[in-house]
Amino acid sequence: MPQQSSAAAEQAGRLARNAVDALPDGALAAKLAVAAEERRPLRVKLGIDPTAPDIHLGHAVVLGKLREFQDAGHRVVLIIGDYTARVGDPSGRSSLRPMLSPQEIDANAATFQTQAMRILDDDPRKLEVRRNGEWLDMPMSDLLALVRTTTAAQLLEREDFAKRWQAEEPISILELLYPLLQGYDSVAVDADVELGGTDQKFNLLLGRDIQRHYGRPQQAIMTMPILVGTDGHRKMSKSLGNQIGVTDPPGEMFGKTMAIPDEAMEEYYRLLIEPRSPGGAPGVLGELAGSSARDAKRTLAREIVAWLHSPEEAQRAEEEWDRVFAQRELPLEIEEARLPADGSVHVPALIAEEFGISRSEARRLLEQGGVWLGEQQLGAGDQDLEVSRADGEVLRVGRRRFRRLRAS
Repeated sequence: MPQQSSAAAEQAGRLARNAVDALPDGALAAKLAVAAEERRPLRVKLGIDPTAPDIHLGHAVVLGKLREFQDAGHRVVLIIGDYTARVGDPSGRSSLRPMLSPQEIDANAATFQTQAMRILDDDPRKLEVRRNGEWLDMPMSDLLALVRTTTAAQLLEREDFAKRWQAEEPISILELLYPLLQGYDSVAVDADVELGGTDQKFNLLLGRDIQRHYGRPQQAIMTMPILVGTDGHRKMSKSLGNQIGVTDPPGEMFGKTMAIPDEAMEEYYRLLIEPRSPGGAPGVLGELAGSSARDAKRTLAREIVAWLHSPEEAQRAEEEWDRVFAQRELPLEIEEARLPADGSVHVPALIAEEFGISRSEARRLLEQGGVWLGEQQLGAGDQDLEVSRADGEVLRVGRRRFRRLRAS
């Protein structure tokens, strides 16, 4: 038994690498020891609400940790929160989240699951995908039993609720229900371990309390760091426009990585590359210390593209980046954007439609000189362009987005 406990402690240490919290102390090792004695894998839970259709490298941090558990022989339970998405996670929010329609939630859930498989092992022995609508579509009597497990005072201890309460800002009953519903997910799937970002710590710990109320063994919890976006200081988020999507084209993924600030590189290496490197941190971070920032960033970009696409795509993306940015040439292949046959085109609307950003963001890029038509830099006064002037020219937005404009 001491030998088994030692092995469990060693495995727990490896699995908790790069985590911010692994709570309670010793809980993961204890879970591993019990699972080994019972000759079964741990059930490791992650719940994600499909409030957006795409996932980015920020999500990849916790998904990558799930993959580490899979590679160690454990079973991941990925919960697609089709019902909790109807409530909206209040973590880090100062107001109620907008409500999504069931159709939007279902569409996002399907896309999210497909994209997550770029990182997770889809072997049915190592992965179980569930939707919490299976158990949260419950009778009123069951909901009342769940609500009895927790007091209002407990919920108002949560940092974001506490701030809003102190500021006399409204908190809906729906939002107060969210942590209880997430905790009940752990009851429904018999979770041994639950993972989440640092902003989920309250919810994960409450899940332990709810399991205890239902007479179930309490889960160990692990929180992972929140990856900064390409701006180097804010949380990676599609709404902030600082994300690198896991399904971004290889060239765009490479270029976005090359644009991150030098000071953010170590975090990207540590959270995204080092866990998948046989040599561990010394192997990948040693290159960062012994190379120029540009060379280290090239390696980082190649590693990310090779991971989420292929080594061949990574090589082509690097060659294309050199062609466009080092040699200041246009890409070999540029998608076309169709314009009306004549008249004028509203540039912010065109940019928003072609590159999936908001019109306000497009106007900001214009005002900051980030939009070019051929060799001419556009500005705030170029909101509308004559089709005759734009036809045949290349529209460049930022450093990595191009469209060849063609009149219909």
